Amino acid sequence: MAIFKKKNKTENNNITVSDANKKKLTKGDLISIWWRTTFSQASWNYERMQNLGFLYGIMPAIKRLYTNKEDKIAAMKRHMQFYNTHPYLTWPVMGVVASLEEDRANGGEIDDAAINGVKIGMMGPLAGVGDPIFWGTLRPVLGAFAASMATGGSLAGFLVFLIGWNVIRMAFAWFTQKLGYVEGVKITDNMGGNQLQKLTFGASVLGMFIMGVLVPRWTNINLSSVIQTTTEEDGTQKVTTLNDMLNSIFHGLPALLLLFLCVWLLRKKVNPLIIIFGLFAFGILGYWLGFLALPGA
Repeated sequence: MAIFKKKNKTENNNITVSDANKKKLTKGDLISIWWRTTFSQASWNYERMQNLGFLYGIMPAIKRLYTNKEDKIAAMKRHMQFYNTHPYLTWPVMGVVASLEEDRANGGEIDDAAINGVKIGMMGPLAGVGDPIFWGTLRPVLGAFAASMATGGSLAGFLVFLIGWNVIRMAFAWFTQKLGYVEGVKITDNMGGNQLQKLTFGASVLGMFIMGVLVPRWTNINLSSVIQTTTEEDGTQKVTTLNDMLNSIFHGLPALLLLFLCVWLLRKKVNPLIIIFGLFAFGILGYWLGFLALPGA
């Protein structure tokens, strides 16, 4: 029994010494990686796209983990390979890679192919998620809200978009990078199956729902063609226009029909500039011919 206890004590001492000598990234290193990755697009190139930006972001980890000059050079070379993903979804990849580099620096059996394989495996699915979440949902919704404030004469609209967008972006970057670092390669398990597809679909549905709510608020169409004129009991005349009739069927129906027309034209590969100038021409011509009127007229 005494021998057993002594053996455990020796093993515990070995573990303590090993942990004491273990190379570990500090919070300052992670903050430096988080900030540097903001500029990952600054050195974008046509040959390997975001590889230089990724290397610039991961450099604090390389400097912390590798003291030997040759090891630093080797680490820099393996991150010079092709890399490209959504700029806001590169932070979780950076976190996972930082975790792998840490394991490798502490003697883990992780080679160059494993690290580059994780980068390649993550960058594709994440690139497909970033567009619907950020460009298709968050930015249009936040922009629409800020624009509504700006049209009311408030300067806060500009500040809401500028500050709000960057707070969301940088907070998302920090938490996803931290998640990638803590979970390591286990985070790739969540990328299997249809988890990302569900997230993408949900973001798209939410974005379309909110944009649909904004259609009648932002689009005013006054179809002034008279459908019916009736005389009230007090002798006043009530004029029912085409716009009134359509809105009685479904509020905002003219704006919704115009939206469907624009979507149909876009699906037919019509140039968006042609659609925009076409709407200008339709509005001017309609007002001149008398079947369109100014809102509220």
